[in-house]
Amino acid sequence: MGDDLLVYVDGKFIPASEAKISVFDHGFLYGDGVFEGIRAYNGRVFKLMEHLDRLYDCAKVIKLKIPVSKEEFAEIILETLRRNKLRNAYIRPIVTRGIGDLGLDPDKCVNPSIIVITQEWDRLYGDLYEKGLRAITVAIRRNPIDSLPPNIKSLNYLNNILAKIEANAKGGDEAIFLDHNGYISEGSGDNIFVVKNGAVITPPTINNLRGITRAVAIELIRKLGIPFQEANIGLYDLYSADEIFVTGTAAEIAPITYIDGRVVGDGKPGELTKKLMEEFKKLTETEGVPIYDE
Repeated sequence: MGDDLLVYVDGKFIPASEAKISVFDHGFLYGDGVFEGIRAYNGRVFKLMEHLDRLYDCAKVIKLKIPVSKEEFAEIILETLRRNKLRNAYIRPIVTRGIGDLGLDPDKCVNPSIIVITQEWDRLYGDLYEKGLRAITVAIRRNPIDSLPPNIKSLNYLNNILAKIEANAKGGDEAIFLDHNGYISEGSGDNIFVVKNGAVITPPTINNLRGITRAVAIELIRKLGIPFQEANIGLYDLYSADEIFVTGTAAEIAPITYIDGRVVGDGKPGELTKKLMEEFKKLTETEGVPIYDE
């Protein structure tokens, strides 16, 4: 990120090189906080309020009171984009528990902190949208739902990072988690879909993040009249799939053409996946909350 970009930190817009939090902030010490990843396309923020709804839900689950309303938070995000003169951007709103002591007690943290980072953003996977990603199922398991529920988009992302480390070591572009029951959960940073015999299947969100892009993809699938279901899937379903794709704010919709040494379909992005990618692009070009008065 360029040092000339401004970062919002608790009411102030600060140059990126000078933006700081306290070493006693529980977000830094313990990963005690929540965040979102949001995209802006051509001067519009895509699914802004849906992302804020999830942010506030996650904060409620960890008993963290965000000190501004959703509408105020939305305006903070828009103003950060304006100050940086951005039209196509990745947006990272963060809410930390705030400054406490070295103990765990969150009640010692009186004032939560709000941070918003924005930056220019292009395609996460570069030319792999045309070629397809190589995916690796990893030994590390997704957080159990009765431990740290995957639906909480918290600042503690070590589970995801451990999966990414393993995928990197094995030559994968993305890691695929299983849960503790052996069902497919999700990628290290995205939800996963399988196409078989013209129908689309995706795991239920009890064991993975309730992705905003996942929901958009499901809406597009239904509008296109493609058979769809949420169901538990296993390794067999991945290895025998006609097509596999992943969805996420950063990833958008991306095809997987190779998994665990097996070629998916004919080794090229599938027709259904390409259609969804095309329809998703149309949506992002036309929908969203305007950043500027035009």
